[in-house]
Amino acid sequence: MPRSVNHVASRARRKKTLKLAKGYFGRRKNVWTVAKNAVEKGLVYAYTGRKQKKRNFRKLWIVRINAGARMHGLSYSVFMNKLSTAGIQLNRKVLADLAMNNPEAFKAVVDKVK
Repeated sequence: MPRSVNHVASRARRKKTLKLAKGYFGRRKNVWTVAKNAVEKGLVYAYTGRKQKKRNFRKLWIVRINAGARMHGLSYSVFMNKLSTAGIQLNRKVLADLAMNNPEAFKAVVDKVK
């Protein structure tokens, strides 16, 4: 009996990978073996990038809260400690937005904490 190979499925798999490689430079966009490696590596970078994005935003929020708190004579750590002891449950994203775009509201939060 002849050997059966599923060319339909393997061609579809290759087309899917080559479609993901669209826009790559040189042979990375149209040679199967090179494109496969490039796309796999790119997907790994995309996965790790989604995790790093969360870290980077948290870092940015902390920097903004620290800058806002220091304008009112508190450091970031002292401000966050007093915030939790006062029972105010605002997350870093909201606090950073207040510190940047609404300084008078942030000042009200700081005064409530002090």
